[in-house]
Amino acid sequence: MKIDGSCHCGAITYEATVDPDTAGICHCTDCQNFSGGAFRIGVVAKEESFSLLSGSPKTYIKTAESGNQRAQVFCSDCGTHIYATSVGEGTKEFRIRTPTTNQCSQLTPKYQGWFRSAQSWVTAITAIPGREKQ
Repeated sequence: MKIDGSCHCGAITYEATVDPDTAGICHCTDCQNFSGGAFRIGVVAKEESFSLLSGSPKTYIKTAESGNQRAQVFCSDCGTHIYATSVGEGTKEFRIRTPTTNQCSQLTPKYQGWFRSAQSWVTAITAIPGREKQ
């Protein structure tokens, strides 16, 4: 599936080809902290299928609980996280943050990872009253 997207301010734009079946939710505490929310949602793009169209993103290297390093790539102007990838040599996969895509509604998550770190209220979110607008 062909996707395209951008950061909030539009300085970073990209396009990629992804497999929608790789869309998933991560509940790890790093994703909670990076997103300022209960989880992050991503979809995998192989390095050769990802193209940065505009902008110069900033990269922050995070060392995970496992000791593996992950590059967290984001817009230095608005702070929007665009993707994460491995550090060092070898083939890369980009975990693109699906909310930055123009096709977000078509990228339904197929799995949840690090569920042991999920906030206890996540499974009951549909029971929380909602409003159409603020």
